[in-house]
Amino acid sequence: MVAMKIWILTSIVFGAGWLFYWIFFESAETWYTAVFAAICAAIGSLPVLLVIAIILPRIEDLSIQRNDKINRLVLASFICTVPYGLAGSNFFVNRYNNDQFWTDYLLYSLAVSGVLFACSIVAMLLTRHSIIQFFSSFETPAHSTIQTNIHMETVQQHAALPDGNRQSNKTLFKGLITGALILIMMIPTIFVSNLVTERQQRQQEVVKEVSSKWATSQTVAGPYIWIPYAVSETDRDNKPVTIIKHVLLLPENLTISGDMSPEIRPRSIYKVLLYKSSLKTNGNFFIRLPKEIDPASLHLADARICFGITDFKGIEERVVVNFNGGAYELSPGLPVNDIDTNGLSAPVNLALSDFGKPVDFNMMLKIKGSEQLHFVPLSGNAKVSLQSAWSNPSFDGNNLPGERKVDDNGFSAVWTINKANLPFGTVLQGTTFNKDNFSFGISMLQPADQYAKTMRSVKYAILIIGLTFSLFFIVEIMQKKPLHPVQYVLVGLALVIFYTLLLSVSEFMVFDQAYLIAALATILLITLYAKSHFANWKTAVLFGLVLCGLYGFIFVLIRLEDTALLVGSIGLFLVLAMVMYGSRKIDWYNIKAVDNNLASL
Repeated sequence: MVAMKIWILTSIVFGAGWLFYWIFFESAETWYTAVFAAICAAIGSLPVLLVIAIILPRIEDLSIQRNDKINRLVLASFICTVPYGLAGSNFFVNRYNNDQFWTDYLLYSLAVSGVLFACSIVAMLLTRHSIIQFFSSFETPAHSTIQTNIHMETVQQHAALPDGNRQSNKTLFKGLITGALILIMMIPTIFVSNLVTERQQRQQEVVKEVSSKWATSQTVAGPYIWIPYAVSETDRDNKPVTIIKHVLLLPENLTISGDMSPEIRPRSIYKVLLYKSSLKTNGNFFIRLPKEIDPASLHLADARICFGITDFKGIEERVVVNFNGGAYELSPGLPVNDIDTNGLSAPVNLALSDFGKPVDFNMMLKIKGSEQLHFVPLSGNAKVSLQSAWSNPSFDGNNLPGERKVDDNGFSAVWTINKANLPFGTVLQGTTFNKDNFSFGISMLQPADQYAKTMRSVKYAILIIGLTFSLFFIVEIMQKKPLHPVQYVLVGLALVIFYTLLLSVSEFMVFDQAYLIAALATILLITLYAKSHFANWKTAVLFGLVLCGLYGFIFVLIRLEDTALLVGSIGLFLVLAMVMYGSRKIDWYNIKAVDNNLASL
């Protein structure tokens, strides 16, 4: 009957928790799913009902105190939640394209186990009278098993031994409960992780909104010449037909030089990084036709010069290209989409006499954009040079600059491409390719790494909470001033609130300063709390120093990149060594107390 009550109430508590979550964190309109959640929890926990029903009579038969029996029931409940945690985490972790799969899997396993264990604890608290009555009815006084014909000295000796055993059992179960509380405190870290993701997505939405009104990332390609020509073929009925095809002519040499001027636009609490650029383009065409194209079939009167660009809103001034001695203003629209889907073009004067000799061109392009400025090397030989006052560039794309300089005053970079670097020549016939596979350039992103750093710090939450709880556990054993589980929960909440402080403050100032403020606030709070409980400044200062070391260690790991694993492994080894050294004199089995009782007999 007791097992049935625990099983039913656990399912109801799980459904109530589901209802609370959906009302406050998701959509309140789907509150009815809490009923299905409770039913599914009841069905899924039928094996646990069977296990508890089998274990309860066995716990009754143990010759131990009632509190120890209840502790064993709590331990059995916790063990039952572990398989559900390992299985349930599969619904939250993406196995594919996840470099941190095992870290997330462990985190969610602990969180799921903690949620289920918390539900079972609440159910046991609601049925505590039934549990106490159930165990009390089978409890036998310790002295009833002692024969009356045994000497008083023997009675006292046997009475002293169980006291030591009970004390060691109490320490054991207190340690197990502390470990379970560590898992339970991983539940709020899940909400913190979701909050970090939500704030990061909000920041990205603001950047996207402002960029859409200014101009998105820009990729420029060209210029290149489009020339249609006629081809005579036969159809299915063997009748001659004329088909219009086209050929694309790329420059033989292309030089682009320009500068980027960053502009930071505030929006709400966020800052969006935009840019303006001036690009000077010049080069020449050296027109040669393939042998299969008859020069007489060319429609030179329809020839157009084309230039690809991603977002027309970024064009600040009219675009004029000087080609073969004439000036042509480009307008939106491309004759074909072989290279670009968006771009500018203009008809040009081109004659057969221009073939086989250099045809020069130059143009000035003033565009604005956000995030990125990329180039597509559509030429036999290309050289792109770019400079800016922005001191935090990211060189990305298909090619890295051969020459680069980055300092506090800005950056300068030079890319050089030749014919041997590209899989196509300067004449393209019916060739369609993705220009993004060949583009390169600069990404100018406002450093918003506070979200990434905060998320990385949340990954170490189990380390902070586990070591802090372990320190409280060791100190309370050594000083014989036990903490109530509620006090552990309060300390755990203080450690979790550190991450919300870090997230909120880092949105208004530099991450390092935000980390310092959040860490000092948390350390001061827990230190004063330790002082109020242990009534000893020496112990409180110990807690403060240990927390300073932990938060400093995590800060170093966050700042490191390549050596984070090495430093983290060495640091954890040293932490474990200090814990082992500090706990070496703890009398875990209370042997000294037993020996003192025996000596007094």
